[in-house]
Amino acid sequence: MATKRRWSARVNATSDALDLEPSVFKGGSKQIARSLKRSADRSRRRKSSPFRSAMSMLTFYENRAGKNLSATRKKVIDGAKRELRRLYGKEPATKPKKR
Repeated sequence: MATKRRWSARVNATSDALDLEPSVFKGGSKQIARSLKRSADRSRRRKSSPFRSAMSMLTFYENRAGKNLSATRKKVIDGAKRELRRLYGKEPATKPKKR
């Protein structure tokens, strides 16, 4: 039987979005966010803003991991999203409190 080819591996290797640092998704949330920010800011091949490229790559990783992503890693990824927003000054508007 022929080996399966992973299109997601090809996207990570040849994507125009970013050139990622090795093992970028192995660390903590702040480390992931800083690494993605560095990669996005340095990239000359990206087609959108650095913030959108970095967030896109983070979301891509989360979606490809799917059910195999443990609750702990899911929290780390969500923390990385919050940190990435903070680093780029894109914090979401606060919702008004219900009375």
